Amino acid sequence: MQQRLASTAKNLCRKILNHRNQIQSLKRPAPAPCDVFINHRCIDTKRTISGLLFDHLSRLGLHPFLDSKNMRPGDKLFDNIDRAIHECKVGVAVFSPRYCESYFCLHELALLMETKKRVIPIFCDVKPSQLHVKDNGLCSGEELQRFTYALEEAKYTVGLTFDTLEGNWSQFLKTAMDAVVHNLIEVDAEEIHKHRAYFMKNYYGRESR
Repeated sequence: MQQRLASTAKNLCRKILNHRNQIQSLKRPAPAPCDVFINHRCIDTKRTISGLLFDHLSRLGLHPFLDSKNMRPGDKLFDNIDRAIHECKVGVAVFSPRYCESYFCLHELALLMETKKRVIPIFCDVKPSQLHVKDNGLCSGEELQRFTYALEEAKYTVGLTFDTLEGNWSQFLKTAMDAVVHNLIEVDAEEIHKHRAYFMKNYYGRESR
């Protein structure tokens, strides 16, 4: 009787474990933390600068975020994008002639600036002076002010310019990659310094009590 009960219990455990494994296999793997957030107007630069940057960064073993590459059917747009911005170490803002027509582009840029991320502006086929937030009646006054402030901050940040018709693609991508990697290294060094300072403060603060 006892052996039969033990055998039945084992079989039940196996079934439960198998069921859990099946559920686990259906779950999506947790995405890796984002290193570089690529802010861009999808229809303008997805197949050119933004897409190429994503591919080059991925080959280096980094984790860039590009909505057309990272988002899947069923994902909540704002939740995923906002999370990636909060997680990222460096932002790349790819400005194109129709960039300011997109609410999402401006929202992402504003969030990058508000979270104090390092942002590398790339002015693709457009000059900084040509970029303006327009009041199309769809945004509140508060949002317009928020977007304008973020855009002005980006325009006065040292960045890169590129002419897609006349420019040297190979040289530009090398320069852009160097800029991103250099900024990532600096951000990592700053984080290490902050952690060290925090540790030292707590350590010596405890000793002096």
